[in-house]
Amino acid sequence: MAPPRRDDLFVDMDSDSDISVPDNAEFDGGRGKGKGKATEKRKKGESKKPKDVQAYTWEASYTRSWETVQEDEAGSLQHSVEDYVARGRRKRLLEPPTAIRRAIIRHLVLILDLSASMLDRDMRPTRFSLMLQYAREFVLEWFDQNPLGQIGVVGMRAGVGERVGEMSGNPQDVLKAISDRHKLEPMGDPSLQNAIDMARNSMNHLPTHSSREIVILFGSLTTVDPGNIHETLDECVKNKIRISMVALAAEMKICRDLCTKTGGEFGVALNEGHFKDLLFELVPPPAQRAISKTGGAGSTNASANLMMMGFPTRLPDASPPSLCVCHSDLKSDGFLCPRCLAKVCDVPTDCDICGLMIVSSPHLARSYHHLFPVKPYAASLT
Repeated sequence: MAPPRRDDLFVDMDSDSDISVPDNAEFDGGRGKGKGKATEKRKKGESKKPKDVQAYTWEASYTRSWETVQEDEAGSLQHSVEDYVARGRRKRLLEPPTAIRRAIIRHLVLILDLSASMLDRDMRPTRFSLMLQYAREFVLEWFDQNPLGQIGVVGMRAGVGERVGEMSGNPQDVLKAISDRHKLEPMGDPSLQNAIDMARNSMNHLPTHSSREIVILFGSLTTVDPGNIHETLDECVKNKIRISMVALAAEMKICRDLCTKTGGEFGVALNEGHFKDLLFELVPPPAQRAISKTGGAGSTNASANLMMMGFPTRLPDASPPSLCVCHSDLKSDGFLCPRCLAKVCDVPTDCDICGLMIVSSPHLARSYHHLFPVKPYAASLT
């Protein structure tokens, strides 16, 4: 019998049976063995990679999280729980127990960073998504503790400042303004000067008895300003506007100066929980700074002025429909201004006809508790 004939890659066999070829087999002449060895080496190299390498920073907090729980000598977790309770107790003791003068009628402009840097994933899922989530929670908590205040929203992206929501005392209007993610898509670079100027211009007409505050959620390391931002800072100091900022990236000197010279608070968030803590520390009304009198010695607070408020009459749902002066909507329920009998939809608000501030007694009581904080209690062991 003649020997089998080999033509390149084809072999003549005596048997007519089929030859099964594996899918991952490589036929490339003499180079097939080299490729197979290279593939095996590559697979071995992948298996030797460390498993503790995280793709994102936030994954580190979930790596072997059970090791952070400490047990005492008896194997109980009660000591860890008591440690957290003691931290909160020490934080409350640091608060001044005496009465502090605060402004219960607050006007705040929330400035959101909508630049491209907010798409970073060092905070899960992104800085942008986390900022919107905490901003919504901040608005609800802020109105719960400051029912007589108003909030406006300004965004900064592509080097300009954009008005996201008008100044409003209704939390639903503010939440609706920041709920549309498509209109708030991050892009470009932020501009602190343009955003602060827009917020400052929206608060120029406010009365002197109300506080003017700006809270900035800033995640970039640059700011694109058309002019000298220090001139804007001087205008804010002149207009008694308090600027507070929560940075998500790092501390910049201009950001620290904006907060320090206006009497605000500045902090850099280390993680998601710290970001929320820094933001919610701005919910209580800040203490008013002492103003020195020109004719007297020393530094004392300015004299308090009385302001006029009106308690409205609430209309029942079965009352005849009528137009409201705020939205020109025909509805049955609402509130009547005690001075001009104009109909408004919600309180607290300012009457569009006579300008009287319309509030309800529960709103006034909820704002009043900030002026007289509860004295620290003495722990008793039973």
